[in-house]
Amino acid sequence: MGKRKAKTKPPPKKRMDKLDTSFSCPFCNHGSSVECRIDMKNLIGEASCSICQENFSTTITALSEPIDVYSEWIDECELVNNQEDDGA
Repeated sequence: MGKRKAKTKPPPKKRMDKLDTSFSCPFCNHGSSVECRIDMKNLIGEASCSICQENFSTTITALSEPIDVYSEWIDECELVNNQEDDGA
């Protein structure tokens, strides 16, 4: 006769919080005015400000999130600003 198997429960899975999809605009500095949208069908990520109507679009991968699109926009703004400072 064998022992009875112990009924151990697996540890609960940790839930990951959803990342934000709205951010502050780098041009008008208005909080939560930039909305990021991801089009997985066409692999395009778009960030647009509802106040000053500035927008940015970039190509994305299957792992991209709205924060990735926004951070690329910020990096691109910094790159343009640094080029203008060097040229002046």
